[in-house]
Amino acid sequence: MTVPIASKDRIEPGSFNVPVGKFPATCTSTNIDPDKVVSAVLDQLNAAAAQNDVPTIANLFLEDGFWRDHLALSLDLHTVKGRENITTFLNTNRRLLKVELDRSSAFHAPHVGPIDAFGDVIGVEFFINATTEVGNAKGIVRLAEKDGDWKIFTFFTCLVELNGAEENVNHRRPVGVQHGEQPDRQNWQDRRTSESNFETQNPTVLIIGAGQAGLSIAARLKMLKIDALIIDKEDRIGDNWRSRYHQLVLHDPVWFDHMPYLPFPSNWPVFTPKDKLAEFFECYTKLLELNVWTQTTLESSSWSDATHEWTISLQRRIGPDDNVETRIVHPRHVIQATGHSGKMNLPLFKGVEGFRGDRICHSAEFPGAGTSSRGKKAVVVGSCNSGHDIAQDYHEKGYEVTMVQRSSTTVVSSSAIVNIGLKGLYEENGPATDDADLFLWSIPSELFKAQQVKVTAVQNQHDKETLDGLERAGFQVDRGPDDAGLLMKYLQRGGGYYIDVGASQLIIDGKIKVKQGQEIKEILPHGILFADGTQLEADEIVFATGYQNMRTQARALFGDAVADRVGDVWGMDAEGEMRTMWRRSGHPGLWFMGGNLALCRYYSRLLAMQIKAECE
Repeated sequence: MTVPIASKDRIEPGSFNVPVGKFPATCTSTNIDPDKVVSAVLDQLNAAAAQNDVPTIANLFLEDGFWRDHLALSLDLHTVKGRENITTFLNTNRRLLKVELDRSSAFHAPHVGPIDAFGDVIGVEFFINATTEVGNAKGIVRLAEKDGDWKIFTFFTCLVELNGAEENVNHRRPVGVQHGEQPDRQNWQDRRTSESNFETQNPTVLIIGAGQAGLSIAARLKMLKIDALIIDKEDRIGDNWRSRYHQLVLHDPVWFDHMPYLPFPSNWPVFTPKDKLAEFFECYTKLLELNVWTQTTLESSSWSDATHEWTISLQRRIGPDDNVETRIVHPRHVIQATGHSGKMNLPLFKGVEGFRGDRICHSAEFPGAGTSSRGKKAVVVGSCNSGHDIAQDYHEKGYEVTMVQRSSTTVVSSSAIVNIGLKGLYEENGPATDDADLFLWSIPSELFKAQQVKVTAVQNQHDKETLDGLERAGFQVDRGPDDAGLLMKYLQRGGGYYIDVGASQLIIDGKIKVKQGQEIKEILPHGILFADGTQLEADEIVFATGYQNMRTQARALFGDAVADRVGDVWGMDAEGEMRTMWRRSGHPGLWFMGGNLALCRYYSRLLAMQIKAECE
């Protein structure tokens, strides 16, 4: 008999539920000279690397140590655990040539301190610069004491620069002018107009979608001198945010959300309103000189295995009269950056077509509650971020609102996220964003999950009054997969959580009512019939029921022949790395780019370098 999986532990179909990792014993004394310890380990490592002595390198690790590599040796994303697997990994990938201590800041320097959450396990931690056969990498190493010897517990290498393909930034920035006689000289605007219209060349990369994913990867490709064109069906850059529900504000703080090359200014609000983010996207596009065609749709596409290129037909509305122009382009690579997920997940309930109320729609189509609707009844189906925000909007506009919660939800307050979950990394006086990203992604998923179990317990204690109040109000809460909280639920499932910005108290106070645990049987002309026979009256119904996998959108855009070659998107593989996203998709020349602003910032660099490597 198959035991049903609890809602809190659900993962993307076919993916792996990452186990909760284990940390080694803490060191026997804190009276340690970290520089001496690190120097001894790096001397042994470099001596072995110079001879390509893989067994010796592997023996520098704890028996259950980890090597996480993002492109530096494998040109892919891998996490390997245990000496035997590390040996196999090093024998089958590019060579590690040299590792040097990074002393560029106090944050990087070797130090004795916690190598888990909240200081239960003390070890030695330091940043490195590494050279491999692929290029230059950065990383972080954590050492643990075993029987009086210092061993590598985690070793992280992240490629930041491909050999011969460095970014056009800082001392490699363009000059911007050619001095001397130039009879056919064009000014900057002439060049930009020609470049952005692709008057004389094909884009090497076509990017579908001008949200944070499309803009981030376009910026990275720009700095690697790869011609990229973004297309978007909206009228203006940022409209994908402007068109969302009226009260939407980002739930992540600004320090977590900076974009590549152009961080938000120092007066930017901690939590960004959707329309302000849309304005920033327009400015970002202009300042970084990204090529974007709005009001443009992909009409047809085909891929040639013989020539390794796409043939794409685009329709673009241009000019004040919205004239339609058809353009055929032949990119070598296409990046689907159409959002975190795929199509709207809109269940087909009996009776939907017979609903006689004012509105029934998916949350993606919800423009905001009306302003003169006192006494009207609204039902929101779904209990994650969008469902809560929409329910709060309805309440503030005078509706009687009920939230339908079909399964439990992970709830954490915004203050607990900022002051506990992200504290020390992403905060006003925290480390540089690139350093914070390196630190975050240096932690293998098993260990990250173990840390998040501890973080979640502290956050839940911080939010105890709210969580207890929700339970009393009939709203079911959970602690996420294996009690590892919101971030692991996001990574493993992509939903099932709410960052509380006010709606939880409305539920506790009875201002937002809850219908919990019942499946919808039928949509009635003026309400909803549930499986237990109860009914809810409704003038408006919004389904905040999420989205399907990105692969469904690939099928709609490119057809079955392409989609059938693509692997499942999101969810973790057996090593704890994300499936298909930001890496080879299974179909040549097709890549997926998505996630929140923080994910897009970090992984856009990795995706751009993979494309650059193939182009070279």
